[in-house]
Amino acid sequence: MTASSKRRTRPVLHAATVIALLAGSAYFTIELRKEEQAKAPAIVSIKDTPVGGATKAGDESAQKWERLKNPERSVLRDGKGAILATFTDGARTATLTGPSRTFTEPATTKTRVVTDNWVRLMPEPWRNGAEREQWFKDWFKKYFGSQEDDLFAMAFQYGDQAPVKKDAEGVPYAGDASFGPLNPNGSVGNDYRLEESDFYDYLGIPYTFRSGVTQKPETARYRSMDCSGFIRTVFGYRARFPLMASDTAGDGLPRTANGMARSKAGVNVIPLKGVGAADRPTTIDVLQPGDLLFFKLDGRTGERLDHTGIFLGTDTEGHKIFISSREEANGPTIGDKGGTSRLDGNGYYATTLRSAKRL
Repeated sequence: MTASSKRRTRPVLHAATVIALLAGSAYFTIELRKEEQAKAPAIVSIKDTPVGGATKAGDESAQKWERLKNPERSVLRDGKGAILATFTDGARTATLTGPSRTFTEPATTKTRVVTDNWVRLMPEPWRNGAEREQWFKDWFKKYFGSQEDDLFAMAFQYGDQAPVKKDAEGVPYAGDASFGPLNPNGSVGNDYRLEESDFYDYLGIPYTFRSGVTQKPETARYRSMDCSGFIRTVFGYRARFPLMASDTAGDGLPRTANGMARSKAGVNVIPLKGVGAADRPTTIDVLQPGDLLFFKLDGRTGERLDHTGIFLGTDTEGHKIFISSREEANGPTIGDKGGTSRLDGNGYYATTLRSAKRL
């Protein structure tokens, strides 16, 4: 969701009153979205094409490069034709085939994502013929078949009950994250948690951007990240994609969902046509694991897109699943609170998806 202007301070409500409002708000929102999700038609199971055993990175005799369109991309296949990796022109995000993994969130959903996709950032954007360049050869040799944390592994290190991880200086850089602090002025049905929590709030340390701007964390937002803050934590702070201090002009990933969707960063795989109901994409088959998704959830935000998440692929039931940080779930989730995390059918998030980008 977008970073909104801070509200003027009002008298703080009594704690019991706040809790009652929050409980009512959560129940109202969740029940409403359950109703919408129930309208979704049955889904025909979708299965990814099985991929054979991984070929060693150096075994070039058993590999073949292929060029595909819409979007322009290079695909590496093994000797049997199975896809080993996909690289999109203009994007740093690469999808590599590796050992199968399972991602779950038992506390909130029965969804299970079993995938052999490993999503990583390359040091440079892909271009046709880059497979012959030394930077790519070195990068591919290091990461093809590697089980070092990728973007998916990082994303799930902030979900429900995720254990705390600390860096060499003792700063907790991972672990169960909340969406944001309670809003003392929240009303039933909306705004019961404050937005505007970024990665530096979660970390609790000041951060100086390449522009020279330094942002300081707010104590109340410690261990919190809103939807765009979650994306910036995973792609930016962890995977080192350049970050901007705000949505103003600059080179890097902007602060808000709207800024990201409308920026020149990466490649628009589902171009933004508009924010109305009629602007829902007619197909989402072009999506690839790791793509950023942008939604229009709140009519009060005008023409601004107000939510973002990461596409994970299909779950074991064939549904297209994503992960995002939400106030209803109070943090990053693939669960059902605030609407089931599916892009297929006619559920809450499926009908509010408006565009997608490959960084």
